[in-house]
Amino acid sequence: MSTEEKLSFEDYLEISKQNAVKEVDNLIDLPKPNGIYHKLHLAKQEIGKVTKGSNNPFFKSKYADLNAILEATEPILLKYGLILLQPILEGCVCTQIIDIENGNKIESILKLPEITDPQKLIASITYYRRGTLQSLLSMQAVDDDGNEAAKVVKQPISNERFEKAIIAVNDGKAKKEDLFKFELTDLQKSALKLL
Repeated sequence: MSTEEKLSFEDYLEISKQNAVKEVDNLIDLPKPNGIYHKLHLAKQEIGKVTKGSNNPFFKSKYADLNAILEATEPILLKYGLILLQPILEGCVCTQIIDIENGNKIESILKLPEITDPQKLIASITYYRRGTLQSLLSMQAVDDDGNEAAKVVKQPISNERFEKAIIAVNDGKAKKEDLFKFELTDLQKSALKLL
């Protein structure tokens, strides 16, 4: 068909349809993102929240234990060609997610405390494995004991020391407010009210 010939409306529609099909075919052939961050993005969309099925009786709270986190994450990571490893390297818990296609990895590392008691060391390793994995995947998790552990625990004050402090307050050498740093007995609290 020469450029001087006029196209009918039907011919024009047919050519447009053919061009649209070619464009769609070209889009289908575009390379798809497949790097480690893309795979993590897809995995994180499926992981969701982890059930808080374990109890911490010391802090009277619930948390997701390591096994629950592993059960919720590992199958999904594997589905996207990602493997999870958590070796101990040079005194650190090193949580790694590795793309098995190309060896690329991301990792989260925490240095272990120097503990000689094997049971306490294993407990620390488990706690750090859980923490590094949650951190690496930005998982929603309850802070089972982090906030509680960060709270200042008030120490009791003996009656003898309390009496000396009261004398110091009366002499202007100490402030009454300083005594509220201690865990006071009811009798000590009553004495402070009289000042």
